[in-house]
Amino acid sequence: MRSDIVKKGSTRAAHRSLFYAMGYTPEELNKPFIGIVNAFNEVIPGHIGLRDVTNAVKLGITAAGGMAAEFPAIGICDGIAMGHDGMKYPLPSRELIADSIEAMTIAHGFDGLVLVPNCDKIVPGMLMAAARLNIPAVVVSGGPMMAGRYEGRDISVSTMFEAAGLYEAGKITAEQLDQMERAACPGCGSCAGMFTANTMNCMAETLGMALPGNGTIPAVQSGVRTMMAKQAGAIAVDLVKKDIKPRDIMTREAFANAIAVDMGIGGSSNTVLHLTAIAHEAGVDLPLSLFEEISAQTPYIVKLSPGGTHHIQDLNEAGGIPAVMNELAKRSVIHREAKTIEGTVGERIAAAAIRRPDVIRTVDNPYRDRGGIAILSGNLAPDGAVVKESAVAEDMLTFRGTARVFDSEEAAIEAIVGKKIVDGDVVVIRYEGPKGGPGMKEMLNPTAVIAGMGLKVALLTDGRFSGATRGACVGHISPEAMEGGPIALVEDGDTILLDIPNRVLRLEVSETELAKRQAAWKQPKPKVTTGYLARYARLVTSANTGAVLK
Repeated sequence: MRSDIVKKGSTRAAHRSLFYAMGYTPEELNKPFIGIVNAFNEVIPGHIGLRDVTNAVKLGITAAGGMAAEFPAIGICDGIAMGHDGMKYPLPSRELIADSIEAMTIAHGFDGLVLVPNCDKIVPGMLMAAARLNIPAVVVSGGPMMAGRYEGRDISVSTMFEAAGLYEAGKITAEQLDQMERAACPGCGSCAGMFTANTMNCMAETLGMALPGNGTIPAVQSGVRTMMAKQAGAIAVDLVKKDIKPRDIMTREAFANAIAVDMGIGGSSNTVLHLTAIAHEAGVDLPLSLFEEISAQTPYIVKLSPGGTHHIQDLNEAGGIPAVMNELAKRSVIHREAKTIEGTVGERIAAAAIRRPDVIRTVDNPYRDRGGIAILSGNLAPDGAVVKESAVAEDMLTFRGTARVFDSEEAAIEAIVGKKIVDGDVVVIRYEGPKGGPGMKEMLNPTAVIAGMGLKVALLTDGRFSGATRGACVGHISPEAMEGGPIALVEDGDTILLDIPNRVLRLEVSETELAKRQAAWKQPKPKVTTGYLARYARLVTSANTGAVLK
């Protein structure tokens, strides 16, 4: 076992003494050493219940003959960080999480890992670490939040971001806003819609690194979650004994499955960043062209918030991810032979069935014939851009408008709230990419306010969007402005064409004029010059390559 390097032989007497100081027994030191990475904190609703999950994992490890040791991982709540300088940190925190798990695992000689995340960057950060370290690993999340209820309808945190726009437009009162915010998030769990956290927990399941139900069983179903956590702990020990590693599971076929499911459920556009980054760590090439290729073959069959009115609890009742995969397999976009932590995909989905056809449609009756995420290109995004097509209204799929350009999210929000944006505008927010932000801030505040105010506008950025975003919102524009990409050359009054059905994003300015602007462009000074973000900005790559560090 790998852990022999810290437990066996006369030269490890001091090491054993340190284990004995913590109460480990000589018998335990002969067992597989399983690290439990617990992302618990008292800041993220999705993580507030992870102590219970972790305790159940320990029971599972112990019962299966392993020795469990818990250590922490940081986590940032995207919702609380949203709309201010704190949003510069969530994406960079993904790298910190992966790096810290690497450091702890190698330093202490773990034989295997159980990864216990729940929210946006924590799930991909842990999966990146698993792929990088390539020792037996299992993911078990804390589960999604239930939707809140207000005046007879389901609501969630995305409702509240849009409620700010309703309030600013005078469509609701301050009292109504207060009542809604008290009802929107009724308890622990990752926010209730098909936002980034829940999408990534579904992706962990689809990749084969987590058990069925990992992405959809509500956090409040603590009995089921406890059982799953115990199983995860036992499976981790079994994987060590069988020497089955993450790269045996996270193959190109597994990533193709994940992309297909992502397209079928209309997942967060952030999954393009995260799946690409995880694949990079696993040594799998995942170009943007593959997302578009799979999207063209995959029908969109699940329409959850923010694109629809259903939430994750409804998807769970409908049969969850196994039912989605079984249905999509009818279009030959699912690799049944791909491995999972406890068998193959084919074995996992064989008995799955759609239990609520109002939530999961058949491939013969989809919402749309193509996947929920679209990859755009054109002279404004030579290296690609991403839009959550499933959350775009039909009358906005093709849109030509007048550019209104802002060099920061804050400037854009000020203009939107100040009623300076009108129907027909294309709001361009730049210098918010991986390098320019730095950290590639999510733009939920401006998109939600636009939606709440009822404006018919498009929004483009070299930053990114929350999974809770809906509307004609195009992110990940590459190259980013800080690297001199064409988005840096857009001027107020330019005409921009957004043509999602034809996958086009075009600045309708002559090549001669663009060349003139390019020659005159000068890179602005970095927004952050000290600390972690400054180092991150120097090392981070473009969004189209997953914003990984090199």
